[in-house]
Amino acid sequence: MRKYVIVAMKCYSARVCLVVAATWIFACTEPAQPHPKAKAGVFDPVAYADVRLKRARDNFLATPTPNDTAWQFGAACYQRAEFAKDNPERAALAQEGIDACRKLVTANPKNFGGHYYLGMNVGQMARVKRFSALGLVKDMERAFTAVSDLNATFSHAGADRNLGLLYFKAPSIISVGDKSKARVHLERAVEIAPDYPANRLNLLEACIKWKDTAGIADQRTALRELLPKARKEFSG
Repeated sequence: MRKYVIVAMKCYSARVCLVVAATWIFACTEPAQPHPKAKAGVFDPVAYADVRLKRARDNFLATPTPNDTAWQFGAACYQRAEFAKDNPERAALAQEGIDACRKLVTANPKNFGGHYYLGMNVGQMARVKRFSALGLVKDMERAFTAVSDLNATFSHAGADRNLGLLYFKAPSIISVGDKSKARVHLERAVEIAPDYPANRLNLLEACIKWKDTAGIADQRTALRELLPKARKEFSG
């Protein structure tokens, strides 16, 4: 009997870790970057991300004192990691971004861009670690909380968007899942950046799960009015 209990506990822990890792796949949402129009053929997002990464890395390495080039490099690492061919490549890119952003926030604790892309790249690392992702959750929570306090408007209310999704999707028993906190941050993201579709879509998803009929109606109405304009503004 004891053997079956241990096996069941291991399976449960594995599922929880996968849920947390999946949470950050969804939670670390980033506004679409403007894409240059391809002169011929189809636009290649990987090639574009490679060019952006090389430029950002060169700028970062050429700067002796940590400044905004560090979080810009972190942003490029995060974006390129979205197209990683395997976990080792994703982990290497995420680690570069983490190291650059940690260097920045150590030198300048009030640099919100550094905290934001530290959280984003730790989120990428969580996708790789999976079974040890629980240990990274607090790091991400701290990073996005710092951004929310320093500059809540950054990246279309990205800090509150990511915090809201974290509290919404993470388990509540052994992780940071919390319905009340989720609602506060998801609603705050909408208040700060009401025209950014992801903020309203995230809140709508939460309202559906919570069976909040008034909230569902409000967000559906807002999205019907918003989406035509948003397609032009955020399509790149």
